Amino acid sequence: MLSPDAAVAFLLEATEARRQKSSDDDAAAHELAEDLGRLALALEQAAATIEKLRCGFRGYLEIWRNNRERVVGWARPEITGYHHAVEATWQTSVDQLSEDGRHLLERLAFLAPDPVPMFLLDVAVPDAQAEDLHDGLTDLTAVSLTTVDVEGERFSVHRLVQDMTRRSLDATQSRQRITEVLGWVTAAFDGDPSDVRSWARIDPLTPHGLSVTQWADMVGIVEPNARLMSDLGVLLYAKSLHAQAEPLYRRACAIDEANLGPDHPHVAIRLNNLAALLQATNRLEEAEPLLRRALAIDEARFGPDHPTVAIRLNNVASLLQATNRLAEAEPLMRRALVIGEASFGPDDPTVAIYLNSLAGLLQHTNRLTEAEPLMHRALAISEASFGPDHPTVATRLSNLAALLQATNRLAEAEPLMRRALVIGEASFGPDHPTVAIYLNISPHCWQPLTGWSRRNP
Repeated sequence: MLSPDAAVAFLLEATEARRQKSSDDDAAAHELAEDLGRLALALEQAAATIEKLRCGFRGYLEIWRNNRERVVGWARPEITGYHHAVEATWQTSVDQLSEDGRHLLERLAFLAPDPVPMFLLDVAVPDAQAEDLHDGLTDLTAVSLTTVDVEGERFSVHRLVQDMTRRSLDATQSRQRITEVLGWVTAAFDGDPSDVRSWARIDPLTPHGLSVTQWADMVGIVEPNARLMSDLGVLLYAKSLHAQAEPLYRRACAIDEANLGPDHPHVAIRLNNLAALLQATNRLEEAEPLLRRALAIDEARFGPDHPTVAIRLNNVASLLQATNRLAEAEPLMRRALVIGEASFGPDDPTVAIYLNSLAGLLQHTNRLTEAEPLMHRALAISEASFGPDHPTVATRLSNLAALLQATNRLAEAEPLMRRALVIGEASFGPDHPTVAIYLNISPHCWQPLTGWSRRNP
């Protein structure tokens, strides 16, 4: 809340260029400032609306006081915690919006209060009438309901404005807007969330995806909510933010089981990803039945030689290796490799995953001469598929380096270790757990990269 003098000075200065001037402007500005409770957000929105309408302080006061009577009916400060001035000023500003601007504001109300990437406006809202979202934002910015950063790459909506907007909608309107914004964010959330190359686009969308999935879950919207939850979980898992990823994985699985049935392939994906997280956090006994159930679902649905079955086989085998059941693990890994080569050809990056897994098991059982050519082949496939600086290549380099170290070829191992470290730090930053593996690499730090985080089909 500004002081009386500061509030009046702000109103006079902010509207100097376009307001309709009058001899009693000082007195009218003081009256308006007091009516608005001298609250900064209310003053800013009032000044922006005066500028847009090119009216005077008296004209705005008349509009605002009429709106105050409207707003008091649905906004009680003892419930909302907000001063009536802000709510009535918000309504006055909303009344100046075009239909596109109002619809956009109602959708933005269900996003997070974090900055929104400007590229979201380039994505059409699914199943909504054709709207110019950029014009809608211009409309909102003109009355200070949104602000655009100096680079023009992001815009923001104050959380108070979001809250008042949501409170102005009835249940039917809220559900419609949540449905629209859920589809909108899902459509923008493209790229593989497990791949660091996609993060520049999807990172700015993450807080908004988390917000809208919560709203959608509250009102019982199923699709595409489980899919977006799962993708957010994959992203957070890839960043080793396991505590944040786990509830998303569990909720996505529960939604799909309830709506698609327990034996649907989408349920197998959810079980697979949750099991990966459980294994990463050393809850192996919890992970194994989920993996075996996912494998059974996909074998029943697709047959024993389907590439999706190979993913499940390799993941079960990796868990068996982690629990030192190597004799059980090896035939599953070899079967996954055969299916992968038959399905995709010998040089596919999926085949490199299976080569990498089998090589790790062979190294673990001291069959180093068998393991080495598989590691070299996996590295060559990954470099050809992703380029020399991809984090998957770093995994292959570190695994090969560990084998070279185990065979006492330290001069060959060191440059591979250093290269893996450089790639890992560039991809994930200096404090990611994967970087710790590269810093501390030894023959016992072998790092498998399996098909855990497969995205939705």
